[in-house]
Amino acid sequence: MENTALKVLFHRRSVRQYTDEKVERKLLDTVLKAGTYAPTGGGRQQIKIVAVQAEEDVAEIKRLNAAVTARQGDPYYGAGTIVLILAYPENHNADLDGAAVCTNMLNAADALGLGACWINRSREVFAGEGGKDLLRKWGLRDDLVGVASFALGYIKGEYPEPAPRREDYITVIS
Repeated sequence: MENTALKVLFHRRSVRQYTDEKVERKLLDTVLKAGTYAPTGGGRQQIKIVAVQAEEDVAEIKRLNAAVTARQGDPYYGAGTIVLILAYPENHNADLDGAAVCTNMLNAADALGLGACWINRSREVFAGEGGKDLLRKWGLRDDLVGVASFALGYIKGEYPEPAPRREDYITVIS
């Protein structure tokens, strides 16, 4: 089946090695716009997308995320751009809305030849004072809830091969 959208869906992988170069603004804007077209509960769009490229803030997000699990190293694999998906606290569909928004952007990144990798622990990062300090610094509400984040950048090295799909992944009842 020759279909561009399906090609992207079948091709996209989590990339875990990036150059430290910031993503070009035109490409970044396209990825972010794709997030705004994701389905959200009731069409309310109660998600806030934040792209971070300021080196000091990228470093702080990496530090805060790593501190959640006390791990060493860079949880964003060297990417110079981090995209955050935050939800307004009144959004009862925050996790589902945020997942849809994040997925749209991950697929858009692949379609543009960029690498991306979903990174967990956003809820913990933005529930803590360090995350709230960043939100205030950026002029955002400090009660926003972290839902997801992802590394975004130019791929360093080879593009990952897909893992085999589980044989019992799908059941069709007809």
